[in-house]
Amino acid sequence: MSTSNVNSAPPQPKFPSMASKIDPKSLKFKENATKWEQIMKNFQQASEAASQEGKAAQAIRKHTSKQILARDRVALLRDPDTPFLELCAFAGHDLPDSSPSASLVAGIGVVSGVICMILAHIPSLQGGSWNEFTVLKQNRITAIASENGLPLIALVQSAGVFLPQQFRVFHKGGQIFRDLALRTKNGLPSCAVVFGSSTAGGAYHPALSDYTIFVQDQAQVFLGGPPLVKMATGEIVDAEALGGATMHSTVTGLSDQLAIDELDAIRKAREWVLTTSTAQKQLERLSTPIMYNEVKYDPEEILGLVDPDIRQPMDMMEVVLRIVDGAQITQFKPQFGKGMLTVWARIHEVGHLTGIIANQNPVILCNEADKSTQFIRLCNQNRTPIVFLHNVTGFMVGLKTETAGLIKKGAQFVSAVSTSTVPHISVVCGASYGAGNYAMCGRSYAPRLLFSWPNSRCSVMGPDQLGGVMETIARGAATRSKRNVDETELKASTKKLSDQVMKDSEVYKTSAYVLDDGVIDPRDTRDVLGMSLEVVTLDPVHGNIGFKGLARM
Repeated sequence: MSTSNVNSAPPQPKFPSMASKIDPKSLKFKENATKWEQIMKNFQQASEAASQEGKAAQAIRKHTSKQILARDRVALLRDPDTPFLELCAFAGHDLPDSSPSASLVAGIGVVSGVICMILAHIPSLQGGSWNEFTVLKQNRITAIASENGLPLIALVQSAGVFLPQQFRVFHKGGQIFRDLALRTKNGLPSCAVVFGSSTAGGAYHPALSDYTIFVQDQAQVFLGGPPLVKMATGEIVDAEALGGATMHSTVTGLSDQLAIDELDAIRKAREWVLTTSTAQKQLERLSTPIMYNEVKYDPEEILGLVDPDIRQPMDMMEVVLRIVDGAQITQFKPQFGKGMLTVWARIHEVGHLTGIIANQNPVILCNEADKSTQFIRLCNQNRTPIVFLHNVTGFMVGLKTETAGLIKKGAQFVSAVSTSTVPHISVVCGASYGAGNYAMCGRSYAPRLLFSWPNSRCSVMGPDQLGGVMETIARGAATRSKRNVDETELKASTKKLSDQVMKDSEVYKTSAYVLDDGVIDPRDTRDVLGMSLEVVTLDPVHGNIGFKGLARM
C-alpha cells in the first residue's frame, strides 16, 4: 500500500457542478444587459446622493481643522482592505422630512480582526440630530447587531432629537437607550466614541454604553447645553465646564478614556474591541483558514440572463449558479413542485452549508408550498441557514387551487417560515407581492438581513392588478346600488391608484422607510450573501426542536 500521501489533506467532498444553459452571445442576453444600463445608472446616482454629508465645502467648514467627516471616521476605524457591508444606506432617501442616509452611517465591518457593527452620526447634516428615519434606522441597526452577537461601536456627535419632528421621534427614540441597556444585560459589548457636542438624547448614548472614549477639547456631553441652562435656571456656564471631555474624564467619570484627538480616539476604540469576550470567540473561530471554491460562472452575467422587467420570467437556477461556489448544488425534490427551487450549496462563507429557496415560477401552487415547508423543516433539523430569493406575485387563486387546499398548505408554509429558528436571509430579486412576500420571509417575518435589487418591487399586489381589483369593486358597488358608472371618473381614479401603488412599491421608496437593509447591485449578491452568512453563523445555529419529527408533509 502506498503511503506517499498519508499526510496530505483528503479532498473536500463537493456537490456536483451544474452546467449553465445561458449563451452570453445571444440576442436576448444582450437586450437584457442593455435594459439594465439605465437602472444601474439610477442606482449609482441614488447611491451617490445617499452618501452625501452635506455639500462638501460646507461640510468641511462646519468642522474644525481637527475634525474628520463621518464616513472617514468609519473608514479609519476599520481594518485596511477589509469589506464593509453598509446597511440601510437609503433610509430616508428622497423624503422631504429626512436627510441622506437619515444622518447616520451604519454597517458591518472588521475592527482589529473582529466583525463589528459600526454606526456614525453625520454631524454635518443638521448637527447629527435624529429625524424620524434616523431612529427607524438606528433601531434596526441595533437589532441586527444584537441578534447576531456583534460588538457595537458608535461614533457619536449628535444634537439629539430634531425638534421640529419631536412628536414622531421622541416616542420611538426611547428604544435606542432601552436596546443599549438590554445589550449590556445580554453580554453584548457597546462602545461610544464621542467626537463633538452630544446633547440631550445624544448624551444618553455614551451614558448607556459599556465603554466610552471622549476626544479632548471636542467632546461635550450634557442633558442641556448652556442656552437651555441659562433659560431654565439663570445660570451662565460655558460648554466645557458643563460637559466637556476633561470634566467627564476627571469629575463625573462618564468618560473611560480621554483621547488627545480623533485619530487617538479611533486607535483606543480599536484597542477596546480586543478586550471583549466577543473578540476572543471570533478570533479563535477565524484562526482556521477557510477553504472555498470560486464561482464557476461570472456574476456579471446576471445582468444579461435576468430581464429587469419584473413581469417577465426569471430563471432562478441560472442566478443561483452565479452565486454559489463552483456552481455546485444538490437539489431537493427537483421533479416535484418545479415552480420552487430548493437547493443546498455553499457561498464562500465559513464552511457552513446553506439552503436556498427561490421562486422559479412567480406563483406558488400546492406542491410548491408543500415542498418548501418540508425543506425548511429539514434545514432546521440540520441547523442550516436559509437564503430566500424572491420573485413572487403570490399564491395562485382559482377554483382548482382553492379546492386543492392551497390556503391550508400555504398556511403551513408561512407557519414553517415563522417558527423556523435557523438564520434567514432574504434577497428581493424581482416582484415580492402579497402573501408570497410573507411565505418568502419578507420584512414582517424577521429575516436576519434583507436586501433588494434595484429593479425590484414590493407591495400587496402589482399596480395593474390592484387597480383592476378596485375597478371591479367600484363597478360591482354601482350595479348593486343601481347607479350608472362614470367611466371617465372611474378611469381617472383607477389610474391614480395604480400610479400611487407604482410609486410606493418602487425599491427606493420601500428602502427609504427601512423596509429592507439595503439596495444592492445584483452582481454583488454573492459577496453580500457571503458576508451576511459569515455574520449570522458567528454564534452556533440552532434549529426549531419542534421540527425534529418527520419533515415530510
